[in-house]
Amino acid sequence: MNQTMRRSILLLAVIMQIFASCNKKQGNDNSTGIKPKKRQPNVIVILTDDQGYKDVGFNGSPDIKTPNIDRIAENGVVFTNGYVSYAVCGPSRAGLITGRYQDRFGFSRNPLFAPKDALQGVPKSEEMLSEALKKAGYKNMAIGKWHLGAHASLRPLERGFDEFFGFLTGGHKYFPEQWTRKNLSEITSQFDAYNTKLLRNNKRIEETEYLTDALSREAVNFVERNKNNPFFLYLAYNAPHTPLQATQKYLERYAHVKDKKRQIYAAMVSAVDDGVGNLLNKLEELKINENSIVFFLSDNGGPENHSANNAELREGKGSMYEGGIRVPFAVQWPGTIPKGKQYHNPVISLDIFATAVVQANVTPKHKLDGVNLIPYLTGENSKIPHDALYWRQYDYNGLAVRKGDFKLVKDKKGNTELYNLLEDISEEKLLKDSEKFSELKQMHDQWNTKNPEPAFLGLRQNKAYNKIHPDRFTNGEEY
Repeated sequence: MNQTMRRSILLLAVIMQIFASCNKKQGNDNSTGIKPKKRQPNVIVILTDDQGYKDVGFNGSPDIKTPNIDRIAENGVVFTNGYVSYAVCGPSRAGLITGRYQDRFGFSRNPLFAPKDALQGVPKSEEMLSEALKKAGYKNMAIGKWHLGAHASLRPLERGFDEFFGFLTGGHKYFPEQWTRKNLSEITSQFDAYNTKLLRNNKRIEETEYLTDALSREAVNFVERNKNNPFFLYLAYNAPHTPLQATQKYLERYAHVKDKKRQIYAAMVSAVDDGVGNLLNKLEELKINENSIVFFLSDNGGPENHSANNAELREGKGSMYEGGIRVPFAVQWPGTIPKGKQYHNPVISLDIFATAVVQANVTPKHKLDGVNLIPYLTGENSKIPHDALYWRQYDYNGLAVRKGDFKLVKDKKGNTELYNLLEDISEEKLLKDSEKFSELKQMHDQWNTKNPEPAFLGLRQNKAYNKIHPDRFTNGEEY
């Protein structure tokens, strides 16, 4: 080998060494086995309204087809004992969005639509999931039903959300031609708010699509705009909450259903399912599905008088029995948690907040009542997530507490009963176990000592509230 060639080889070796050294400095060297830091996962919460436990395919619906919602179950985990923190909309949502029992801060009733009242909603002293994730640089959007405060200080853009598309009250009509109220100055009663034009951020807009389709469209667009940022999407459908309204497109899918209510209800769920499919497709198209945690659940059990199917669960919406608080609940995080599995230990919607902030590496403002579910789903933690779960129904003096397989429940008639849910999911066979009865009752009493009185009059006190606040809808804000 001549001298020129030796010099060339030596020079090449030096260049390669310098290149390798630069790569190490830039964090590109994997020889240590340390993986490059992954971006914080996106968090998506898909929340339906008044959907029955068995009104999804993954819980065995015999008549309503939900192939897209079922994809979440197939790609992840179904919670067979998945609960929400209350049996009606507003308090349940307040618990989910704060990760704390809503009774901790007096949100013990379904709030009224009272845009001049700063007490009617989640107080500013509480931290919402959007506010927590914003500390980690997340872009956040709330879509659909808010129901967490209509006062200007309590709306989404004041609570850590960068964008909002939807409505402020507890329900809404679905057909655009019925949205005749241009702003708050035209509202004269509680349910008149169902007729308002939708809000984009804080401005009323003209919308032409069926409400559920419009909400789904906005969700897909938000994901597209934020594909390069960690984001939190709170997609709060109001379907299949009343009024029962569906377009012909969805009604035709269930033309064979003879019960008219059930046909419309099924069509409304089908519209949600289409939207979920569009959202999941977008995550896959953008190749961010493996970096996105997607939760699906209902805000409470289905109302039986509107043809919801809660399977063998007793009663429905508004009840402390299983039909009011156990809901369809699933989560996917491809590549991180198992797929196609069922998890049988009790979990609750409060766990969503706790799970999200741990993955985002954020310290929450308050002590949470939920837990990070990921170690339980991966098998890293084989214990049960919760020693017990609690519910309070202040206006009925009702309660429920579940510990293991046992549940103590006090119904609206004042009867306090003990059941073994493993042996009696329908809560039909009363147990006469005075020791277990006393144990659960004492646990609930102790838990309830931390809960203040309700912070506001709720939907059941609508008339009383109007007497105290005769100017409730007069001289209101214009938006």
